[in-house]
Parts: sequence; C-alpha cells; structure tokens
Amino acid sequence: MTIRRLLAQLTVTDLDPAVAWYTALFGRGPDARPMPGLVEWHLADTYGVQVWAEPDRAGHSTVVLDESDLDARLARLTAAGIDHGGARPATSSRILPVADPDGNRIVFTGR
Repeated sequence: MTIRRLLAQLTVTDLDPAVAWYTALFGRGPDARPMPGLVEWHLADTYGVQVWAEPDRAGHSTVVLDESDLDARLARLTAAGIDHGGARPATSSRILPVADPDGNRIVFTGR
C-alpha cells in the first residue's frame, strides 16, 4: 500500500464567504466540489486543501504550505486585500502567517 495524495482540511462556519476568501488566497476558484459543504483546491498532483463547512469545529485548523517565492506570495496577498503581518524570520526559513475569517491559520514558509 502507498499513500499517493494528501488533502489538508480546514473547517469553516459558512462555505460561501470561505470560498470567496480562499479564492482570493489561492488566486483562483476551487477545483472540485465533491459533496455539499466541501470544496477543494488541488495545489499540485499530490496535495491540496479541503475547506469543509462544519460550524462546530470551525476555526481550529492550521495548514503549513511551503512556498517557492514567499515575497511574491506576500505581494499577492497584499493585492488581494488579505491581512498579514508580513514575512517573519524563522529558524531555517521565513514564515508568512495569515488567518481566514474563522481563525484558521495558513502559514506559508519559504526562503
């Protein structure tokens, strides 16, 4: 057996505003809507992000995404109107944390 794909999951209270926010975050709409209350962004062939409408669990998720160009990501977030505190140094790279409207953390990392 081999695991071939990973989908990180974030839970939100209301899917429609979350889809708008994550569309701005990723610069494009979702790739799939596999069932009611669930959308997916396929960020590469082997990984992606799921956003579930699950109000009882909303706002308690964290996803870390390794970014090839953190400065370009920062500029894209700024242009999209997504609040961030800028890139910060970390032990071996830099991080750029953001939070969705429910408080889920998305942390971009890169050099």
